[in-house]
Formats: sequence, C-alpha cells, structure tokens
Amino acid sequence: MIKVGLTGSIGSGKSLISSIFSKLGVPVFDSDSSAKELYKSDSILKDLIQDAFGKESYLDSGDLNKKFIAKVIFNDKKKLNLINQIVHPRVKLDFEKWLTENNKAKYVIKEAAILIESGAYKHMDKIIVVSAPLELRIERVIQRDNLNEPEIRKRINNQLSEDDLLKFADFVISNNGKDAVLPQILKIHKQLIK
Repeated sequence: MIKVGLTGSIGSGKSLISSIFSKLGVPVFDSDSSAKELYKSDSILKDLIQDAFGKESYLDSGDLNKKFIAKVIFNDKKKLNLINQIVHPRVKLDFEKWLTENNKAKYVIKEAAILIESGAYKHMDKIIVVSAPLELRIERVIQRDNLNEPEIRKRINNQLSEDDLLKFADFVISNNGKDAVLPQILKIHKQLIK
C-alpha cells in the first residue's frame, strides 16, 4: 500500500481535492477532522491541553474553546508548536488505527495542513501539494471561515510558505481557479494505481 500525504497552505483547496480522490474510491484520512474528534473524545488529549493552556481551553459543553486557543497560538509561535506537539502524536495513533482498517487499498491519502511541519511527511511514500495563488487563498478563507484579512495573513505567516512546501512535492495540483483540477487528479491517480 502506498501512503500519500496531501498538503497545501490554508485556502489552497485541500479538502476539495481530497473529496475528489475519495469519490474515486481512495480512502482519505482527514487529519483536521481526526483532531476535532479527538479534542472531544480523547481524555488524555483533553488533559494534556488543559495542563498546557489552562481550564479555559475547554468550554462547559466539553468542546474545545477554539476562539481562546486560536487567540493564544496564533500570537505565540511557542504555543503553536506546543499544541502541535500535543495533538500530533494522538492524530498519528488515530491514523495508524485507520490504516489497519484500510489495508486493502492500493493507496491511501492522509490530508494534513501541517504534514511537513509535523514531520508526518517522513512516514509517507509520496507527497501531493495543492497550490493556489495567495490572494485567491485569502479570498477563499474569508468566505469559508468568516475571518478578516489580517487574521488570515497571521495564520499564513505561521505556516510554511508555498515555495517551501513545493520542495517536498512528488506531485503538484494547481487549484488556481483557472486550470481544471480533475485531469490533474486523474493523472496522479493513474500513476498511483499502477
């Protein structure tokens, strides 16, 4: 089985690309969804986050206090690194469990925004980077997350640049709003199922 990491900067369209691979019958592991689920269900993770960021990191409902956490981590690189060090090992365990459930597939995709930064790329056989122009990415995130441009730029500045991501790419999908993504995906799919 080939393990394929799929990554890209915020607003590049990773989820869209993953959903198309999924429609082709490829098992896709969404690291962000896994983390969101683990924030609620994983008591070890909850304890680690509360120890690191205080009790206000969780709401009375038991959900992660996303506003509070975002405010803390996007204003302090050390705190951003800390939360990644806490969450990444738990997501990795979830991914390993998921792999055993999908071990019949020719290839699987692990979608992760911080695939490179977390070091998870080292456990992948191939890397796909989704590429899109900066202004288009900002526009997409404004529409999707209802954030303002300065907040988005702050998040972008906390990620590896697209140029840095491209250095790790075995495949690049250009999601620039002009080039059709489906032919690009089908070409990669054909190579991976050989």
